[in-house]
Amino acid sequence: MPEREVLERAREDKREGKAPSTQAGEFVREEIEHIREGKHGARSARQAIAIGLSKARRAGVKLPPPAQGTASKETREQAARDLSKAKSPKKQTSAKRSRAMSRVLKREGSSAASKTALSRHARSAAAKRSAASRSRSAKKAAVTRKK
Repeated sequence: MPEREVLERAREDKREGKAPSTQAGEFVREEIEHIREGKHGARSARQAIAIGLSKARRAGVKLPPPAQGTASKETREQAARDLSKAKSPKKQTSAKRSRAMSRVLKREGSSAASKTALSRHARSAAAKRSAASRSRSAKKAAVTRKK
C-alpha cells in the first residue's frame, strides 16, 4: 500500500491538471526510495518502475496500458488488471501471498535503484524512441516547465 504522502502528492498533481504519467511518477519515486532504503530489492530499474506504475494504477491513477508495439501482451494484460483493481472494492492480499512476495523481493539487490542503473535505463529508453518523439516531449517540457 502506498504511503499517505505519496497518495496526497499524486492527488495534488491531478488537481493541478498534470498528466497521469506525472501522477504515476510519485509512485515510481516511492518505489525507488524503498529499494534504496533496503525495504526490498529489484532485479532491474525497469522492474522498479513497473512496480511503481502498477501501484499507481491500483491507487486509481488513470494511466492507460502501454501501446501494442511497446510492451508484451502479458504486460498490457497486467496493466489492464491493475486498472480494474482500482475500480473494484479493495480486498486485502492474503498474509501468505504478501509474505511470499516480500521474501522474493528481499532476495533481489538494491543496485537497480542506483543513479547509474536509472541513468542507463533512461538512456536506453530514449534511444528506442524516434527523434521526432524526443523532440516533441522536449518542447512540451519546455512549455510546461515552471518559470
